[in-house]
Amino acid sequence: MLLHGIFPPITTPFYADGSVYYKKLEHNVDRYSRTPIAGIVVQGSTGEAIMLSDQEKRDVLRLARGAAAASKVLIAGVGVESAIETIKLAEYAAELGYDAAMVRTPHYYKMAMTKAAMLAFYRKVADRSPLPVIIYNFPQATGYDIPVDVVVELGEHPNVISIKESAGNVEKVKALVEGTRHVKRTVQVTESFEAVTGRMLKEAQSAVAAGELVSVSSLGGTARPSSSAVQMVGSLKTRQKEVGFQVMVGAAHQLLQSLEAGAVGAILAFADAAPTACFEVYQAWKERAPEIAREKQDRIAVAARRVVGQLSIPGLKYALDLNGYYGGPARLPLLPLTGEEKREVEQLMANIRN
Repeated sequence: MLLHGIFPPITTPFYADGSVYYKKLEHNVDRYSRTPIAGIVVQGSTGEAIMLSDQEKRDVLRLARGAAAASKVLIAGVGVESAIETIKLAEYAAELGYDAAMVRTPHYYKMAMTKAAMLAFYRKVADRSPLPVIIYNFPQATGYDIPVDVVVELGEHPNVISIKESAGNVEKVKALVEGTRHVKRTVQVTESFEAVTGRMLKEAQSAVAAGELVSVSSLGGTARPSSSAVQMVGSLKTRQKEVGFQVMVGAAHQLLQSLEAGAVGAILAFADAAPTACFEVYQAWKERAPEIAREKQDRIAVAARRVVGQLSIPGLKYALDLNGYYGGPARLPLLPLTGEEKREVEQLMANIRN
C-alpha cells in the first residue's frame, strides 16, 4: 500500500453529553474526501480512541469507512495493549475494507517492554493481521520510544510496511530511513502513480462485471509487469512502484525537515483542521520547490506547535470548528478551552483556511 502524502488522523465528534456524534463524523469524513489528502486515519490518538468503548470504536470505523471516497487510503487505528485484541480489531477493519492497520506500541507494563517483547508483539500481529501493519510510535503519550534497531528488524517482516514516527526527532527519522533502506518492496499504484485502495479495485471489478466497456488499447502490457508497464485490474489501469519500508512522521511543525530527511508522508493531527495547508508543504517539496515549501512550512509551524502540541485535542477541535469541520467537545478528563485560549486559536488560524 502506497503511503505517500498527507493523512489526517481524524477526531471523533461528540455531543455535549459525551456521546458520539456519528452524523458529524460522516460530515467530516466527506469533507476530507474532497481535499487533496492521500487518505484518512481513523481511531488514532487524535480520535480519542483510548476514551471509546469497544463498540464505539467499531461503529466509528464502520461509519467513517462508509463516508470516505474510494480513492482515499483508509488506515484503522487498531492498537490495544494485547496482541490478541489488536488482531481482532484488525480483522474487523479488514472486513470493512480498510487498507492498513496502525498499531501503537504497547506500553502499560513499561518495565516488561523489552526488545524481545516488542518484536514478539509486532511479529504476532503482523503474522495474523489481514491488513498490512504500520508501527505507531508516540512516546509523548505512551512513555515508550521504540528503538531504531527494533524498527529495522521489524521492517523486514513482509507485513510490516511502515512506521508513524511521532517522537519529533528528525535525527531518528534519518536513522530509520537509513536503517531500512535495504528493504525492497513494490506496491500497486494507478497509472498516475497514486495509491490503489481495495475499494477502488472492487469498484473497477464491479464495473467490468456490470458490462462497462474497456478499450482494447488499455489492455496492452507485458506478461511480466515492470514499474512502467500499465496493467488492467477490472477497468482500472495500474502500475507497480518500488517503495521499500515507508517512514511517516507525525509532527506538522517539522514536516518539511522530516521529508528532507527521507520521510515519504505524514499523519498529522494539524491536518484535521488544515488539510490543504499541510498538503501544500508536501506538494511543494515533491515538486522540488524549496522556497515555496519553506514558505508553506513557516505558515503552519507556529499554529501547529501551539494548537496540537500544547492545547492538545480541545485546541485542535476548536480549530476544526473555525475551518468548517465539526470539532465540538472532547471527553473528560480533557477540559474545554478557556475564552483566552479560544481567542489565541482564532488568531493562530486566521490565515490558515481551507
